[in-house]
This record gives sequence, C-alpha cells and structure tokens, in this order.
Amino acid sequence: MSVLSVNVGPTRPVPYSDRPTGIDKRPVDGPVEVADPGPKGVGGSGLAGDMIGDKRHHGGSDQAVYAFAREDLDQWERELGRKLPDGSFGENLTTVGIEVSDALIGERWRIGAPGTGVVLEVTDGRVPCRTFQGHLGEPGWVRRFTRHARSGAYLRVIEPGAVRAGDAVEIVHRPDHGVTASMAFRAQTTERTLLPELLVAQDALGADLLRMAREYVAKYQRA
Repeated sequence: MSVLSVNVGPTRPVPYSDRPTGIDKRPVDGPVEVADPGPKGVGGSGLAGDMIGDKRHHGGSDQAVYAFAREDLDQWERELGRKLPDGSFGENLTTVGIEVSDALIGERWRIGAPGTGVVLEVTDGRVPCRTFQGHLGEPGWVRRFTRHARSGAYLRVIEPGAVRAGDAVEIVHRPDHGVTASMAFRAQTTERTLLPELLVAQDALGADLLRMAREYVAKYQRA
C-alpha cells in the first residue's frame, strides 16, 4: 500500500464554472507539507501549494485531503476509453494497493516515516459536483459517478508532516463498525435511509455529514 503520486493545483478560471477552481491537480516531485487547514469556509486544502476555489463546499479540516485509488482510475479508463493521469479526479493522493472507497470512517493511515510523515483519518466519501463533470467533460458524469459509488475518501489531518510519491501507507487504526466511505457516499446520494446507520461512527464523521445524519433521525425516527 503506497502513494503513487501527490497532486496539487492552483485555482484558475474555467468555462464550466462561474468561479475559479483548483480541481485540475497535477503530480509534483518531492515532499509536500500537509497540515490541518482550519474549518470549512475558512480553510482550504491541507496540502501546501494546493488551492480550493469554492471554500463554502470544499476543503476545510474534514476535507483536508482527498484520496482516490489508481485501480479505480484504471477501471474508469477502460469504461471511458481515455487516459486518466494521476490527479484526474482532483485527488491529492493517488494510491495503489488500498481499497480507498471501502476504508472505514475513522480509519487512520500513517503515510511516510514516523516523525516526518503524516497520520490521516477517513471522514467521508466524495460527492460529485458540476465542476467535476465540467472538468472531465463527460456528459452525465455526476449521475454515472454516483451510480458506481466508488467515491474515494476525504481525510482529516491527525498528525501533520510531509508526504511524497512512493511513501508507504500503513493502517494504524481501524474502527469496529462497518461504515465505509462508500456507504457514507450512498447515504448522502441514492440511499438516504442509510443515514441513521452512519451514527455508529460518531465524531469520526465529517461535521456536515454528522449533522445530516442527526437531522434525518430527528425528522424521520421520532419516537
């Protein structure tokens, strides 16, 4: 299990969005510092040199890092009939050997050597938006990505440090519940009845998702 590439990007104007976006991320050489960027709406990406255009909906502590598996990119290459370089889905970390979408909420990864590397914690799956669709240029992409439910994973920063391509990934903590990033994704999109089941993950959930699950229970599961 390792990091195949570390991907960052500046914000730039694009024809498919009314604001600049940083979704076009490219692999970089050498170490990249990773730290908690601060709360959503204020903080952007957790990676130095990486920019977030829409801080209202993206970035912040619970979405500090986005990881996506190279194996899933390869599958999409076959389905779409086109090359998808590392970073194509706007991911900061392109991984190999990890079932990223099946990672458990609250699962912790140590990346790199202790003392210099980072510890990250899975918080949520990535819900696609129109910017993602515009970036790929695939009609109906949001619906298609949602149907597959291979969401990748957002992570918060537990221990800051630096990451680089080739760093090993070690799972140092795995919760005893069954709530995965993909399940969290489906609960927010196609299977809202799953929302109450997410609550076993408690505060490991991203704050927005935790609020959504609690509001659903309050509305639909009153005694």
